[in-house]
Amino acid sequence: MTRMIYPTTNPTATEQLIIERGEGVYVYDNHGKQYLEGMSGLWCTALGYGNEEVIEAATAQMKTLAYSHLFGGKSHPAAIALAEKLSDMSPVKDGRVFLGNSGSDANDTQVKLLRYYFNAIGKPGKYKIIARERGYHGVTVAAASLTGLAPNHAHFSLPFDALGVLRTGSAHFYRDGLPGESEEEFATRRADELEQLILAEGADTIAAFIAEPVGGAGGVIVPPNTYFEKIQAVLAKHDILLWDDEVICGFGRTGEDFGATTYNMRPQMASLAKALSSAYIPLSAAIIEGDMFEAMVDQANQVGVFGHGYTYGGHPVACAVGSKVIEIYERDRLFEHARDVGAYMQAKIREFADHPLVGEVRGVGMIGAVELVANRETRQAFADNSVGGYCQKQCEKNGLIVRAMGGNSIALCPPLILTVEQVDEICSKLAVALEETLAWAQKSHLLA
Repeated sequence: MTRMIYPTTNPTATEQLIIERGEGVYVYDNHGKQYLEGMSGLWCTALGYGNEEVIEAATAQMKTLAYSHLFGGKSHPAAIALAEKLSDMSPVKDGRVFLGNSGSDANDTQVKLLRYYFNAIGKPGKYKIIARERGYHGVTVAAASLTGLAPNHAHFSLPFDALGVLRTGSAHFYRDGLPGESEEEFATRRADELEQLILAEGADTIAAFIAEPVGGAGGVIVPPNTYFEKIQAVLAKHDILLWDDEVICGFGRTGEDFGATTYNMRPQMASLAKALSSAYIPLSAAIIEGDMFEAMVDQANQVGVFGHGYTYGGHPVACAVGSKVIEIYERDRLFEHARDVGAYMQAKIREFADHPLVGEVRGVGMIGAVELVANRETRQAFADNSVGGYCQKQCEKNGLIVRAMGGNSIALCPPLILTVEQVDEICSKLAVALEETLAWAQKSHLLA
């Protein structure tokens, strides 16, 4: 074991797979073994590996201006161009763009922008944020407090109470629906629960509701029809902002430009990262409505400065890469490609729905999950996460990288450049892994 502290890793299970290089949708370990990268790294390498256009854009920018910051009135062409492009294409009206380095810092920035805005308009008590169970929004102190996953809280003394994070139920019908309840009734119940929480806390204390269009790290949670329609009606009634976390869904993952488009969300705020640069370099964006920004200007003038920023926020190389990546998405019609190949992928993974280990298959576009259960009839979950972990290892043995999460859900999030033939490759390797996992689970007497 090296002296590194690894992120989101069991400290006793490090360095089991060392990736040395990547090409297209494949990566290769230090022994030369090939793997189809079925998770796009961490939901992010949308263009796959080794894209020469992106590499050339980064190289050219390094040669022109390797670094400049955005503090104190300074700027540079790469940041200006990217911000204008993001404002034009984002789901936020007249979006104003704050550039950063990661999804976590984008969400941290949004927490501060919310407080700044409501202080500016004379509502300092309106600072609480409603987040959902099993939602994932990052791992900084503020972002991890918004996250609704126990491992991101345990032993860190989180959530941080002073942030005023409130929690409401997830959008996962399979796990949280009541016996005999339809998806429509479930969506209505979730909206009613949200309104009851707002009434109990006081709408004048709540700033925003944060949601991923499709929940990623919680297990690829796809909202039922009408869910966001009903949620948004409650938020509008009580003057609460909708904060759209597009870190995973943004830039084609759902088969459209943004998850907000897929689910008819009308957010006042959006957080972007991951596919924004196809992970070729760290880059994020926190976007707010123009009206919010304009309300903040006088407040900033009172102290002479808007006192927030990151040394590497709006890094010229990152901005040049982000602009080139978006150019490729649009020129090569990759969002449409993701929609079409995604439809094929969704059909193929649903062939696993009758497997003895599988409780639910879910997904949209080029993101999906196969949830493993101890009993298909009762939806009984396994006692721990070992079955999903075993299946993940069997996939790796067979040359496929997936991720077990959300209990025992096997998540898939391949690069957007995936072909239908490579979808077949994913599914054939997953099929082998599922059979191997079933045999192990039976031998270990884990099925109910």
